[in-house]
Amino acid sequence: MNLEKTTKVYAFVGPSGTGKSYRAQLVANENNIHYIIDDGLLIHDNDVVAGNSAKKAPTKIETVKKAIFIDKKDRDEMRIALKKIKPESILILGTSDGMVEKITDNLGLSHPEKTIYINEVATETEMETAKRIRTTEGKHVIPVPTFEIKRDFAGYILDPLQIFKYRRNDTPYISEKSIIRPTFSYLGKFTISDTVFRQITEYVAKKTEGIHRVSKVRVENTVGATNIYVEVYVIFGYNIVDVLRNFKQKVKKEIERLTTMNVQEVSVMAKGIHMPEENK
Repeated sequence: MNLEKTTKVYAFVGPSGTGKSYRAQLVANENNIHYIIDDGLLIHDNDVVAGNSAKKAPTKIETVKKAIFIDKKDRDEMRIALKKIKPESILILGTSDGMVEKITDNLGLSHPEKTIYINEVATETEMETAKRIRTTEGKHVIPVPTFEIKRDFAGYILDPLQIFKYRRNDTPYISEKSIIRPTFSYLGKFTISDTVFRQITEYVAKKTEGIHRVSKVRVENTVGATNIYVEVYVIFGYNIVDVLRNFKQKVKKEIERLTTMNVQEVSVMAKGIHMPEENK
């Protein structure tokens, strides 16, 4: 399929650090656009649907390469996603008109039919403030909720940021953003709290037939991998071996999906049997 004939392309252009990502959803909403390409990611409304964030790159040079899809693997992955989704319109963020054109050429998209510049939606004071925060604190914004982006940024500092915005019908609503510090930031990294693993495990337990509840979760982090020990109560009448095996597979898959951490081992033990009221 020729994307050039099916997808209307819009560009949102401004110098690095002036607040493009912060205002991306607002610009998209005002132009009735539901898909955004920003620093290597394809975002649908508030969800990351494809791509690998350039902000995870180890150097600024690699960041630029990922952002404009120089790497064949990144380029092909994004092309496949776009052909499958077939977006009616898309907003591409770039630091210059030339950068946007490189992105469209690499992804087989037409050049923008409309370009919005950062100074059209932000004041000089707002842009200077954004630049100062980028320079002094090393913070970057991605236009998706914190929980959504965590699966792509395991091990990096994330802070939620909420702002009021307006839909096309002028109804105010809150859009959560994610503030991250890239790999190359001098401010370093952090590890995901064990609470996150427990919450994911409990969520999976609620969705797994035969599991009544989780009673204990213990996390052991080793170099490059994570080991998780879980104790659960199994509902009376279910095959314990089958239930535990199914639950173990689901926990490992979901944690890796949401955090991108390498889960080396998940150990699950039946702590006890839960007897439903009708069988007591």
